[in-house]
Amino acid sequence: MVCVNEKNILISDEEVKAIDADWSSWGDTVHYSKDPKVFAGCDGSYMYDSNDTPYLDLQMMYSSCNFGYKNQRIINAVIDQMNTLPQLTPKFLQQYKSLLSYKMAKLIEKRFHEKGRIHFNVGGAQANEDAIKVVRNYTHRNGLFAFQGGYHGRTIATTCVTSSFRYREKYGHFGDRANFVPFPYCFRCPYGMKCDSCNHFCVKQFARQFESEYKAIYDPKTKECEYKAFIAEPILGTGGYIDAPKWYFKELKEILDSYGIMLVIDEVQMGMYRTGKLWAIENYDVVPDIMTFAKSVTNGMNPLAGFWAKEKFIAPDVFKPGSAHSTYCSNPIGVRAAHEVMTIVEEEQNDFEVEIPKKSQRFMNGLNYLKSKYKQVGDVGGIGFALRIELTQEDGYTPNRDLCDAMQEEGLKGNLTYNGKKCGLVLNNGGFYKNIITLVPQLYITNEEIDMAIDLLDQLLGRLTK
Repeated sequence: MVCVNEKNILISDEEVKAIDADWSSWGDTVHYSKDPKVFAGCDGSYMYDSNDTPYLDLQMMYSSCNFGYKNQRIINAVIDQMNTLPQLTPKFLQQYKSLLSYKMAKLIEKRFHEKGRIHFNVGGAQANEDAIKVVRNYTHRNGLFAFQGGYHGRTIATTCVTSSFRYREKYGHFGDRANFVPFPYCFRCPYGMKCDSCNHFCVKQFARQFESEYKAIYDPKTKECEYKAFIAEPILGTGGYIDAPKWYFKELKEILDSYGIMLVIDEVQMGMYRTGKLWAIENYDVVPDIMTFAKSVTNGMNPLAGFWAKEKFIAPDVFKPGSAHSTYCSNPIGVRAAHEVMTIVEEEQNDFEVEIPKKSQRFMNGLNYLKSKYKQVGDVGGIGFALRIELTQEDGYTPNRDLCDAMQEEGLKGNLTYNGKKCGLVLNNGGFYKNIITLVPQLYITNEEIDMAIDLLDQLLGRLTK
């Protein structure tokens, strides 16, 4: 076998798929598709197949590559680290771990006006596991609230606080399963209310659980709650990029504070300016007690994740040495990539906070155009570059998963056109009924690429709704 071009293609796409089918585990998500797509290159907003056909990517490695594919600054930092100190046991220190902790903690302190500390691990699920450890260590309780539609990972502990039973059903009894609370999903309100007249019914329903011991979670005499923390995505990720009403988290936090319940915010997907703010929870004017991060903190270049916690929860005499650890938890390549990402954030934060809302509005104008044109687009929405298209039957409400699946498959055929050139479109789905196209472009997407995205979505809807 020889390398035939700069993409280092050694075997054909069909050979790739045949070998994978016979020798790789099918336990990951590749084989959700009967005919998985093979890609050979990437750059900026695009993926490329082995024929060099460009595919505009609107899912960006599940929101791991906010700063674009092959971002040269981050690549250069990684290469420099590989040439100096690529490996080191986390038993020892190296400069970029300390510098990254300081940089992140100070940026967070400026926003939340709270002193805190940073702890690292290697993935979003592990970061959420570690956050759960902080809760248990501080409260000596293991019960948590979580949202219906929330997703926090597929390890055992994070599966306990992820609402989908399908992630648990094969693995036996889960005694630590969370108390799942309906998310304020206004288009499909779980209480059958209308957002403009509900009088904040959902948050009031949550508060009612503390009225009596017979509601099964709280003892008014001792003022103790069985559940000592609420783990929440500020905007549902896998749940369909559903954003809560502006008032929701502030009112929820007031309830939690009054009963001594910690708020753990999962920013694994929504952090790093995905919503036009460094952290999505900033859109709701709420300060969490613990906040997890991953994915785009290294721009998808190397596994690194972690959490920030208020000082009282993570002080050295509280969360003691060895409380959470893994061999790769603060790996040199990961922290160097993240340090470069956070340096970019420091330098460009003002531009991000001005440009992302502008470009988001341009994108939303296009999505509203599609909604007005196609009966099968029941709802559009989101914040910043965390956007969604909810696909329905012609009644504008009944979920249409088939159309959602078809749009993803059709986009990967690479036979759409833009400005007379052949191209494709990379999409992802989510939602309670898997009928939502989630739109997650890179932060540097251009106005032309936004217009291209709307044009290609228009082409797909036109093909598939005839």
